[in-house]
Amino acid sequence: MTSDPYTYWTTLSDNELTVDNVTRTLGLVQNDLWVTVAVSERVVNDVEVQRTLLELGIGRTDTALKRSREVASSLLAVQSSPTENGPSKTLEDVTGGGSISDTLHAYFEASLEDAQLCNLRAILLHRLDRLNTFVELSKGTPTFNYQYNVEDEVEEWEDDPWADETNTSMVVKGKSSEQFPIPLSSFLMEDLYLISCQLASWQWFQAVQTLQARHQPILWPLRLAILDSVPEHVHPANFREILPTFDVSSNLELESTERPWRVERDWSELSDVQTALKDISAVSSTGRPELVPEHGLPVLLTADDLSKWYKLRVDKIINASGLIDVALATVQHGASQGIPDLGEIGEELSLLSRLVYDTSQGPDIQDDWTLHGWSSMEPSAVVRAYLANSTPESVPKDITRLVLPYLFVLESRAEREGVPDPELPNRLLYEYVLSAPLQITAAIFEASKPTLPTSQRLIKNDQDIARLALACLYGSDSLDEWSTMSRIFECLPAWDIPRDVDNDEDVTDTTISSLGAFVTPSTDQPQCNAFDLLVFFKPLPMASLSRTLDILDVHLESGEILSRWSVPAPLRWFLQSHADIKEQRAWANRMARRAGGSDDQLDSKEDWEWLLEDMLKLTGKGDIGLPGAFGLLTRDDVMQLFLSGLLSTGRFDIAKDILCSSTNKLSLDVSKVENICLECSREFYDNAQSANHKVGDLKLAYDCLDVPQLSDRIVQEKEFIEATSRISSFNVFSRPGIPISPIEIRLTSDRLSLVSRVLSSNSDAYKHGEVILDLVHKLGYRDDVVAEVKTLAMLADTALQAEDFPRAFELIERMVERVTKLRNTSLVEDSQVTEASEVCWVACFQLGRQPEFQDVEKKLSLLGQALELCPPEKLYDILSAWNRMAKRDVDCRKERISSTNKGIAASASRERTFVSGDVASSLRARLREFHMPSPPLLSTPDAAALASRTFRSVTANFPFSVGRGSQASDRDGSRASSLFRGDREDVSAQATRVFNKGIGWLIGADNE
Repeated sequence: MTSDPYTYWTTLSDNELTVDNVTRTLGLVQNDLWVTVAVSERVVNDVEVQRTLLELGIGRTDTALKRSREVASSLLAVQSSPTENGPSKTLEDVTGGGSISDTLHAYFEASLEDAQLCNLRAILLHRLDRLNTFVELSKGTPTFNYQYNVEDEVEEWEDDPWADETNTSMVVKGKSSEQFPIPLSSFLMEDLYLISCQLASWQWFQAVQTLQARHQPILWPLRLAILDSVPEHVHPANFREILPTFDVSSNLELESTERPWRVERDWSELSDVQTALKDISAVSSTGRPELVPEHGLPVLLTADDLSKWYKLRVDKIINASGLIDVALATVQHGASQGIPDLGEIGEELSLLSRLVYDTSQGPDIQDDWTLHGWSSMEPSAVVRAYLANSTPESVPKDITRLVLPYLFVLESRAEREGVPDPELPNRLLYEYVLSAPLQITAAIFEASKPTLPTSQRLIKNDQDIARLALACLYGSDSLDEWSTMSRIFECLPAWDIPRDVDNDEDVTDTTISSLGAFVTPSTDQPQCNAFDLLVFFKPLPMASLSRTLDILDVHLESGEILSRWSVPAPLRWFLQSHADIKEQRAWANRMARRAGGSDDQLDSKEDWEWLLEDMLKLTGKGDIGLPGAFGLLTRDDVMQLFLSGLLSTGRFDIAKDILCSSTNKLSLDVSKVENICLECSREFYDNAQSANHKVGDLKLAYDCLDVPQLSDRIVQEKEFIEATSRISSFNVFSRPGIPISPIEIRLTSDRLSLVSRVLSSNSDAYKHGEVILDLVHKLGYRDDVVAEVKTLAMLADTALQAEDFPRAFELIERMVERVTKLRNTSLVEDSQVTEASEVCWVACFQLGRQPEFQDVEKKLSLLGQALELCPPEKLYDILSAWNRMAKRDVDCRKERISSTNKGIAASASRERTFVSGDVASSLRARLREFHMPSPPLLSTPDAAALASRTFRSVTANFPFSVGRGSQASDRDGSRASSLFRGDREDVSAQATRVFNKGIGWLIGADNE
């Protein structure tokens, strides 16, 4: 050590200080002020060194303290000494604190060293107290383990809704012994308030309690500010010792116990001394001791202040952490202290905590519950929130555990407010039942069975159970919960009410009708819900309720049957369709047609017979005389609908088996079976996309006709389907690139126009005359001679356009034979004869005057037929053409004879054509004078086809009747001379007949 202790002291760092060198070095310094200042400037983390420094510094201030006290004593002749019963009197006690401060101030102004020493003494004493506190805190906070029973704090809650449940006792453990988190140097120099707040935030609550007990004058006014530093998630049981307490007798806060390190305050700490030192400049440079804060709370808070603080604390906890249980525990602690106005908020928090912690949690958990949000909820919304995630298994227990206590609290609160509402619990519970899913509702009804003890039932009134069940079931739109509905029905009461046989049916009809009218949508009430139905059932007496339950039983059975066959209907439908036969028929038809679909897969006769039995069951009346879902339909109606539905599935083999079965379950008249089969076949036909009767819906239409017994109608329909398939084979198109569909064929009013389209679209079709005629027969013209004539005319015209004159002549010859036969068997005045004759003579005239047709003999024959069949006004034109052709024939014969006589081989001569200007150049031009309608369906732009269509249109548009005839004709183009002479004689005879007819026409004779 150097000889100069001052220099040596300044060279020592804080870490180098020890008890020994502090004592030796500072002991060599005689200047008390220097030593005291030097000690006050040193703050180390070693407790013993720091204690040595403080005690040494305090000892060096004794002389100055003595001198200042002597000044005050000499002035007042009073010595402050301890009394027998307490601390010594202060200067304020003796003088009132006025003149002594001034005297001391004057003294300190004159003796600045004593002033500084007295001030430093107060500072060092305060540090010594902190040092002692630090040592106490550094010994470690012992682990505390105590039972915190919530119910012990709320014993005064006699109406606690959950008082019958197991007591909730929680073991709250404090911090175990660990190193004090604040170093000594910081603890000595920092503000005690800030240190307390830091410790509170670190949850060193016992340290905070120790600080408040050891330094109460400084920290007591700031106690609530320190509590605000406690984290909001900390349970109040952990810091209950520093929470405000309440004295019920005085209605004020209860002050905590003070445990200071020094019972008597030092003379330098007295207020008069500190006042005297306040304005001395030398003192302010050395610092001031920590005093009582100027902005603190009143000494003791009132009940309202404490209540307000607890409510604010609850809001902070919920807003910051959302821990409802911590907020509830905080309120319960305050209430256990007797603080008023916490009961209601405690009640709300209790209910809210049940919602947050005791309910089942779903995937969408609401984590922002607040007391304000809870208080703003409607009671019905609270009930729904309690049961939002309940399952059918848990909902009865949840209602008992959560909802009923809440409803009890609401009822009690209404009574306390002077507006009792005894129906409030039932009303809110019933509202939830009406809005809950059927699975939940069934569980509630099962927990309310009349067979259970009344104390265990959720719904205790039997009539209310019946009304709720009826409203829930008839108000439900469910289509697949029939087993659940049956469970609900099994929970309903059964009353033994005598039946009035005479009036039961009327009462039933009236009840169902009124219910049906109530649930039927209207402009005023688009949809009737369960709440509306409860209003309807509310005034019904027990007898009406019992009858309505019987109706419900029938409807449930009917609903299960409909659901079994994939045509479910809501229960309200049975009420709405009670008097609506159209609706019942539509649903029965739907049932028959939906069965056997992809959802049912009915593959056997037994399955379909089961369906038939169920459909018939719905037409009858049950044991109690109530009609089923199809009560307005007869058994015969249902069987027809069933057969139609069966046929629509294409299971014709099963349909035959059931119709021919010995059990006779499907007993229908033969004519009805035939009508149903025809309707189903036509339905398949109309829906067919392809016109091939070997595939698709058209095959189904064809096969469907094998089910009934064969009849003319069945044969005709089958032939029409075959004709449809034949037309499609000729590639007839409705539009370019789109084949004609079956429905277009059926909707064609003039089916002969279809033949025309076949001939127009196929150049070789006319060569298959028998095929075309068979097609006409199957289109519905079998035994219709006029239609056959028209068809032959179309074939001849098509052959003529193709310049196939031999085939055209053959077809016309056949047509003439048919017309001749028709004229011989019918009256000449018959319109059909007239129309057939018109078609025939036009065809004969057309080919007979064709220039390219070289066979003169055949042309003369054709013109002769035309003369015989044409009307009188056309004789001149035909005779002119015949005469020219006959003259040409004579010239040809002469030329041929002359060539033969000269030994020149005759070759086939060509005929030059001469046609007079007043005769039409073609048959089509001639037909324009007839003003025949053009066919509406033809649109081929080719000129030859256009002419052909014009002709066929004319012939096809004549009405026709049944007729039949077919006879082959001679197809040879030329004959031998003997045969030629015979032909000549026939032609002459025909000409003679025509001439006679012409003469008769000229003189006005009647035509035969």
